[in-house]
Amino acid sequence: MKVNKLEERFVKMSVGTIDIYTFPMTVNDLAKISYVAVRGRDKEEGAVQRVLNKKRISSIKQYVLDGNMFVNSFVINWNDENYVPEIIDDQIIIPLVDSVAQLIDGQHRLEGLKEAVKVDESINNKTLLVSMVIGLKTKEAAKIFININSEQKPVPKSLIFDLYGVTEDDKNFAITRSGDIAKELNENVDSPFYNLIKYPGNPRGKGKIDLSTVVSVLKKYVDVDGKFVENNIRDLNLQSQFIINYFSSIKYHWEKEDMWGNASQNVFFKASGFIAAVEFFFEYVFPKCVDKKSFKLDYLISLFDFTKTTLITNNDIKGSDGKSARKMIIDNLKEGLITEAPQENEYEY
Repeated sequence: MKVNKLEERFVKMSVGTIDIYTFPMTVNDLAKISYVAVRGRDKEEGAVQRVLNKKRISSIKQYVLDGNMFVNSFVINWNDENYVPEIIDDQIIIPLVDSVAQLIDGQHRLEGLKEAVKVDESINNKTLLVSMVIGLKTKEAAKIFININSEQKPVPKSLIFDLYGVTEDDKNFAITRSGDIAKELNENVDSPFYNLIKYPGNPRGKGKIDLSTVVSVLKKYVDVDGKFVENNIRDLNLQSQFIINYFSSIKYHWEKEDMWGNASQNVFFKASGFIAAVEFFFEYVFPKCVDKKSFKLDYLISLFDFTKTTLITNNDIKGSDGKSARKMIIDNLKEGLITEAPQENEYEY
């Protein structure tokens, strides 16, 4: 079979013992030769990328359609032994074969470009800068990935643990991962706790839930032997989104009664309420979502019906100790959780 090849001048640099070859390539050619291996989902060596963020892809698509292009490199890890790039003097010859190189950095940018191509096919011919390494193992690819991202958007610390495969041995993983989820809760504009996580050093009155509260309640669930990993949910973005969706479903029902925005009465803006809600999620809601294989917001909303109960407020738990307050809040959430018990004749014996 005849294989088309790309021949371009290149620049070579090294990071430690790793050689990196940089050269121009069209959007179409990069899309053809590259593929994504997600750390924690795909088993192969070199998998370091994260699960895609659809909103980010959409914004990149529009950025490209507005006439913009990227100046920073897309980084690939060539790992196909049947087709190997050739170096002849100052020229690099790349076999244009489907899915022969892992995309280490540029996952969202490339997906955004692909979406833009659907609107304007001429974007396929736009030129990108590509930096290529050859045959890296996971730890080596992770080092390149972190090296790149340290100069861009900071990589969440717990993703670095994931990349190096040291989560099971590092006692700080659960705390770090919980902190990264707290950061997403605080910085994601779609989060019910957007700008409401109280960090050390925050000005007085800024934030409702202490960072320490979020970390302390989440850490046992996000640890390597916690509920998420137990159910093969390892990706930071997924864990964060599932928790955001859950609290968004609570917000939906509380807003129907004009209760969410009432900071003086919203129990979930207090430590006892936040902790109770998280414990309730993993004990009662999480198993339903796993069985359904869905953590979508619409599904989570459908799990509750508070029309036959009164929503609990801070007045109801006033004067109660933390443990008692948490129990009252969990009981209130249980009253609203829809449970469908089998009919008597459906039981087997």
